[in-house]
Amino acid sequence: MRKQFWKTIPAVTALAVAALALEPVRAQSPATYKAPRTPGGHADLQGIWQVRNTAPALDLERGSAVIVEPPGGKIPYLPKALARRKKNFENRATDDPLKKCYMPGVPRITYLDFPFQIFQTPNYTLIAYQYIHIYRTIFTNGSQHIDGLDFWNGDSRGHWEGDTLVVDVSDFNAETWLDASGNYHSGALHVVERYTRTGPDTLEYEATLTDPKVYKQPWTLRLTLYRHTEPNFRLLEYECQTDSDEQAKAAGKP
Repeated sequence: MRKQFWKTIPAVTALAVAALALEPVRAQSPATYKAPRTPGGHADLQGIWQVRNTAPALDLERGSAVIVEPPGGKIPYLPKALARRKKNFENRATDDPLKKCYMPGVPRITYLDFPFQIFQTPNYTLIAYQYIHIYRTIFTNGSQHIDGLDFWNGDSRGHWEGDTLVVDVSDFNAETWLDASGNYHSGALHVVERYTRTGPDTLEYEATLTDPKVYKQPWTLRLTLYRHTEPNFRLLEYECQTDSDEQAKAAGKP
């Protein structure tokens, strides 16, 4: 039985991660590396990618060094927002949205310990995630954000700055967290993601978060994603089950 990621990582994924960790990283300086091109002439970001550093999924502020701005590695909460952060932490065992099998949101879904696959076309980039079959469509055709709606993973519109795919994400709901420790945002969240190929098997991910209802100032996290190169590696099915679902099954209830 597959459970939530903080309890049991699917066996095949765990083995794949172990194999990946033993594999040498063939990265080059971003200043010298020239990414392969798609037929449309953009940097080719396609492949199956995954983090190796899983600490951010648990707590962005502790021991992972992924918050690069502002200095100090701390999220710049407004004083009035700290009480909610404290309450979330105290109730994280039950209140984390992932405990209820909700979508993780952006950027959290990127640094969960699950792989995801990037596909590129001239008009959009699609990201398919192993975690509960989620996918995102990043429109790169010049279209604008949708007004009057909100989404678990936001509404994504992208453009290219050189070899970097820049994704503007807005129209969030306020239901997702940023990690398992209760770091959070409001529905006013605005995220700008940057995806840059830095080597044959490495991809730099950066996200700048702005939310005037929760943070004093914009803040930025940065981490490295690694491409799976194992023969025949692919995304698997992953179903999330809540504790109540598992208890009901153990009791023989449908």
